[in-house]
Amino acid sequence: MKGQGILISALVFALLIAIFAVINVDSVQVNFIFTKATLPLILVILASTLLGGLTAGLLGMIRQIRLQRTVRALEKQVAELSTEAELLGVAPAATRSESKDAAVMPQSE
Repeated sequence: MKGQGILISALVFALLIAIFAVINVDSVQVNFIFTKATLPLILVILASTLLGGLTAGLLGMIRQIRLQRTVRALEKQVAELSTEAELLGVAPAATRSESKDAAVMPQSE
């Protein structure tokens, strides 16, 4: 459901941008760093929206990759600590809390 809401929001946003761009068809002068050009405003609006979306998407992907690396490193650390705890004969915290719950909960037969 969350994915559908995001998709619908993105489509509504794209439709609004397209309507806004179509309304603004006058030519404007765009000043680049080394040159100037006269372009239809619709192209400037659409190009700016596209570049903004690509930038946001790229930054989101970079963040996602960093988070995945962090998760993998933490999972590796948990596995190492669990192995070390087993070698020392100490039950991991999750196992201890599960055993406490099992001792408190009456078993029905």
